[in-house]
Amino acid sequence: MSARSAAQDAIDRHSAAPMYDQLRHLIIDGIERDGLEPGDPLPSEHRLCEQYGISRTVVRQALAQLEHEGLVERVKGKGTFVSRPRTSESLVHTLIGLYDDVERRGGHVHSDILRHERVEADADVATALEVPVGSPVVALERLRHVDGEPWSLSTTWMPEPVGAVTLGVDLSEASLYRLLAENGIRATDGVRSAEATVATHDQAQHLGVSAGSALLRLRSISRDAAGTPIEYFIALHRGDRSRFEFQLREEQSQASLLHVDVGGATSRAGTVSL
Repeated sequence: MSARSAAQDAIDRHSAAPMYDQLRHLIIDGIERDGLEPGDPLPSEHRLCEQYGISRTVVRQALAQLEHEGLVERVKGKGTFVSRPRTSESLVHTLIGLYDDVERRGGHVHSDILRHERVEADADVATALEVPVGSPVVALERLRHVDGEPWSLSTTWMPEPVGAVTLGVDLSEASLYRLLAENGIRATDGVRSAEATVATHDQAQHLGVSAGSALLRLRSISRDAAGTPIEYFIALHRGDRSRFEFQLREEQSQASLLHVDVGGATSRAGTVSL
């Protein structure tokens, strides 16, 4: 290795750039230089400390930043690995479902059906579906896998007349929206929101992540042409495997700004153009 190459592959202690950021760039350069692929291991924290003569705190700061950017994945007890590319999803700004979104990109979705049954609507579900509390609704809970990997955990509630057409149908390899469309039930508009959350112990076990890992939570209410709610769902997506992209056009996109207090209540603060 030339003196110039060695200098470029070292921490500059006289630089104004923080050491953790220098290490971050060195790791990225190493991934590209060595042709590492998704799933390939990176040097251990101890090895990085020795190689660059830095503290474990600096190493952990650099790895945390890379993990936040989706470039590496840290697995407790195993090490740090080159991350798989995140898949862009259109689920926030369209009325398509995960199955159709992934299929049109050439991927495959399989669902483990955790629950598919009639239940009584609680207050939250009743409000969303505009039915009395205690009304019969159909609940469909699924662990969704994209190309064989756990991807999202979702629960969908449908008014009984809508959900009844799904009972007894195997949805492990099928699109719920297509099934509804085949029965003359189509969503024409709706509201979806996305917010950050963290995985509980049970959610983490299903999704194959550590408890406390970042998740994206989608909430959605879809309506038919008459304005009647046909479904309400909450979906938890792994933050390390997906990102959401918005297609924006000048003077056509708007969003309502809501303030959420610690009790969960919301108040509308106005409408802003995106």
